[in-house]
Amino acid sequence: MISDALFQKEIELIIANGLREDIGPGDHSSLACIPSRAEGKAQLLIKEDGYIAGIDFARQLFLSVDPNIVFNGLIQDGAYAESGAVAFEVEGASQSILRTERLALNAMQRMSGIATKTRAYVAKLQGTTAQLLDTRKTIPGLRLAQKYAVTCGGCHNHRIGLYDAFLIKENHIEACGGIADAISAARKSAPGKTVEIEVETLNELQLALAANPDRIMLDNFSEAMLREAVAANAGQCELEASGNITELNLRSIAETGIDFISIGALTKRVEPLDLSMRLER
Repeated sequence: MISDALFQKEIELIIANGLREDIGPGDHSSLACIPSRAEGKAQLLIKEDGYIAGIDFARQLFLSVDPNIVFNGLIQDGAYAESGAVAFEVEGASQSILRTERLALNAMQRMSGIATKTRAYVAKLQGTTAQLLDTRKTIPGLRLAQKYAVTCGGCHNHRIGLYDAFLIKENHIEACGGIADAISAARKSAPGKTVEIEVETLNELQLALAANPDRIMLDNFSEAMLREAVAANAGQCELEASGNITELNLRSIAETGIDFISIGALTKRVEPLDLSMRLER
């Protein structure tokens, strides 16, 4: 789960780096063509139906560039909006608005695309007990913005990074000498942190259950194997399905009785939502 303090810190870093990357020593086009005292107003227009994410990000972005800009959010993050709606309005120095326009658009288009895709996946789980999780398959430097967008779509966050929970995979198990030894080492290393271990066979599942982790990830299990795993587990441990899960088989996997389903495509394979912005003087 993303803490407010961590989210604020990471968003500040994302904004600072985005502005550095885009503006550099100055927005020459705006400086040359627009008088410094010119005032303007702009709207973010939604051109495609979908779920919106990034309003709060955009507000912080515009105010970072110019504290005197007036930002009026008209839609809340996580809300559904139809084509033709206006997400927010900004008013103030025209140069400031144009310096910020592209970064705001880029961020909100992708974040809203993630929220919209996530919402479609979550809808397929209605009536089941499975929870949808994201992964660490995010664009470097933009993880917190992407994981926030996932929550706007109704999904839950998996671990944020390598630091906040254990996910013991094949290479860790090999290096440690076995499943039980790896789980024991994790418990001793950082008591209190969630310990999850990945298994690839039903035999490995039995070894993992005997070592008592907090959660077991069933990697690339068929639906038949998932059902066997749920039966063998008998409620002892949280079970998570992962690997080769698409919108087509998501529902049937959830119906096996699994607790969690993690999907990298929520942040990895995303079509940005179509948005546009126009300055009025």
